[in-house]
Amino acid sequence: MNKAVALAALSSQNPGVITVANAVFGSEPSISDDVLAKAFQVDKNTIDRIQAQF
Repeated sequence: MNKAVALAALSSQNPGVITVANAVFGSEPSISDDVLAKAFQVDKNTIDRIQAQF
């Protein structure tokens, strides 16, 4: 069986509106490229291109 991973975030300032992409790719301090590449099953170059947009 493959394992599933879910990301969830809560915001008390604006409940119900969370942009996961901003939280994952634009976080400070940033999440390791290795972790993101493994989680999304892509290479580090893809992660770098996505992070450049945030």
